[in-house]
Amino acid sequence: MNNTNQGGFTLYELMVTVAIVGVVLAFGVPNMRQFSQNSKMTSTANDLHAAFHLARSESSRAKTNITLCASANSMTADADCGGTWDQGYIVFVDTDGDIARAGDTETVIRAQPAIADGVVLKVANDARYFSFAATGLGRANVNDLPALSQVIMCDERGNITAAGGNSAARLFVATPLGRATIQRDKSMIEEVLEEWDESCP
Repeated sequence: MNNTNQGGFTLYELMVTVAIVGVVLAFGVPNMRQFSQNSKMTSTANDLHAAFHLARSESSRAKTNITLCASANSMTADADCGGTWDQGYIVFVDTDGDIARAGDTETVIRAQPAIADGVVLKVANDARYFSFAATGLGRANVNDLPALSQVIMCDERGNITAAGGNSAARLFVATPLGRATIQRDKSMIEEVLEEWDESCP
């Protein structure tokens, strides 16, 4: 008769393992969720900032008007201005300076699709464009329409203090001359929200 040793886990070992896995998940899952939310917010803010910078630099390089505008059909061949920023936006050569793309004669140099799910945009004065002159400076109130000046980006967390003491929300600021920055100061964002009588999200 052969006696063979059979390996396995005792009930105690299994219970300890399950407890450890539970603790890891309890701490890990919320952190992964916050990491994902932060990534979406950073990407949304950086994409808008990069598009703005491209429009500014291209206007002075090509010595022509370049316009950045909200576009509901940004990823199509006949993309034009219209819709809201969360639907997408385009940067295009605005030859006639009317902040409206004239088909194939005004080339799109960057197209941005709709923003990530869960990110909400609040835009000052419901502005839908920012246009740069051939000098690389901003063109204000083209066709008596307000130019993009401030955008608040937030998610379900709202304007709370996140990692590093910064706000979970973002504030994109564009000056009339065409310089853009991204702010994460909680009190600054709160002031803007109060001025607009808005909440975040």
